[in-house]
Amino acid sequence: MPSHRYRDVYSRVEVPLTEREWPTKRFTAAPLWVPVDLRDGNQALAEPMDPERKRRFFELMVRMGYTEIEVGYPSASQTDYDFVRLIAETGIAPDDVTIVVFTPARRDLIERTVESIRGIRNDVVIHLYTATAPTWRDVVLGHDRAALKELILAGGRDVLEFAGDLPNVRFEFSPEVFNLTEPDYVLEVCDAMTGLWDATPERPVILNLPATVEIATPNVYADQIEYMHKNLARREAVILSVHPHNDRGTGIACAELAVLAGAQRIEGCVFGNGERTGNVDIATLALNLHAQGIDPMIDFSDIDEIRRTVEYCNRIEIHPRHPYVGDLVHTAFSGTHQDAIKKGFAEHRARAAAEGRAEAEIEWRVPYLPIDPADLGRSYDAVIRVNSQSGKGGIAYLLENEYGIELPRRLQIDFARHVQRHTDASGGEATAAELWEIFREAYLAQPDEPDAPALHAFDTTDTATTITLRIDGAERRSVHEGIGPVEALAHALAQHGIRIEIVSLHQTSIGAGAGTDALTLIEYRDGRDTRWAAGTDRSVLAATLEAVLRAAASTTQ
Repeated sequence: MPSHRYRDVYSRVEVPLTEREWPTKRFTAAPLWVPVDLRDGNQALAEPMDPERKRRFFELMVRMGYTEIEVGYPSASQTDYDFVRLIAETGIAPDDVTIVVFTPARRDLIERTVESIRGIRNDVVIHLYTATAPTWRDVVLGHDRAALKELILAGGRDVLEFAGDLPNVRFEFSPEVFNLTEPDYVLEVCDAMTGLWDATPERPVILNLPATVEIATPNVYADQIEYMHKNLARREAVILSVHPHNDRGTGIACAELAVLAGAQRIEGCVFGNGERTGNVDIATLALNLHAQGIDPMIDFSDIDEIRRTVEYCNRIEIHPRHPYVGDLVHTAFSGTHQDAIKKGFAEHRARAAAEGRAEAEIEWRVPYLPIDPADLGRSYDAVIRVNSQSGKGGIAYLLENEYGIELPRRLQIDFARHVQRHTDASGGEATAAELWEIFREAYLAQPDEPDAPALHAFDTTDTATTITLRIDGAERRSVHEGIGPVEALAHALAQHGIRIEIVSLHQTSIGAGAGTDALTLIEYRDGRDTRWAAGTDRSVLAATLEAVLRAAASTTQ
């Protein structure tokens, strides 16, 4: 790889050395979330959202509980301008939702942006941005440090001229590519802007510090944020915001460490859509807090509906392994994982019963599942799925979850071999219905032998049991003193040379409720090996006798 063509972050920008405090910090509360899907995310779509999709996405974010939403770049397109006017002219934005609009530091575009928000009753943030990093100054803008600072201040003065008298409007400034800008310069520009806009605790200015293109490990970004947090003028009048991208795949870590370093606000996209590898995923960030016992203050209780809406609006499918929302993120195929999850669910149910509390209220500690899928509106149906990598625990879980059948451990081991042969041959998954069919074929199938022993009748009294068998086409009657029907049937079979030693017997049922069938599972030894057979009937006794006969039939084959 021609790695010599690239420079590390330390040779591209001064990274301020600091007495680091952020490594000692802990999360205690959620930051202010600001979804930028309707602006930054929308710009990254091959086919930007039409008005209907924009409205649907906006209404979703309102229902989820976002209280500050960046709704568009009104000077960039008529669609964005019209959507801001829709908010101004209708009631789709609740009173507690702050509307954010985005503009570059250019007078005519600032004027059009302010035109778009006139009449909005909600609080509004006008978000002004300009790239400040050396490469952008030299290659894109053609300004030195002093000239660019004057351009930014001119934009700030234009914002004041057009919107300074609007009592519901506050201001935001982003030095784009903050993470590649000299620390002293970005501090100088940001302090100049808070001074120009007269930031006060009552009317704070948002300073948003983007990692526009991610270029370093997350600890570097945290150092940069902490430097600003500690050195900004009017700090008490500033809401310190971050806007990480995900070029290195560490946008989540950058955002989390930035909050530990002093950031109070995070801009990102629900599920992380954005240019290149995306903006930071604020859904994952929020649910990471949830998994640490901190309320994210956003409602993800129907995450599948959220996913469907986001996919529809963006016209992009979400990867099945995407954190928290992907189709497979709560699914285990591995046998060892399945066994641990199965035992974890059993312990969870037992603990809830012992404490007399609902399962949704007690501490969650099921192995391999960082949060309860039910918190997100997910059922447990797809938690365990069986393929050739699966083991007895997952197979048993599916049969129990779908059919109510509880398999003893030794039968789980035996049945897993049958399932393994099936999945190895098919190369795919086995559904719960397919597992039940494999079980029926292995343990409930009728014997192939036409002369297999059959129970013609039995009669039980207080002192004896009479068994009538049909063997080799003839009826054979025997009386067995002092024993019940199951033991009497085994003795009767033994009298005709079919010896079965029942090692263990287990009773379960198929399904739940009064109308279910009984299922008897017997482990038996026929002189050569230990095997399993099953019987099913509405009557537990009839199911048990059927299981013994099925075992007898297998010994004669």
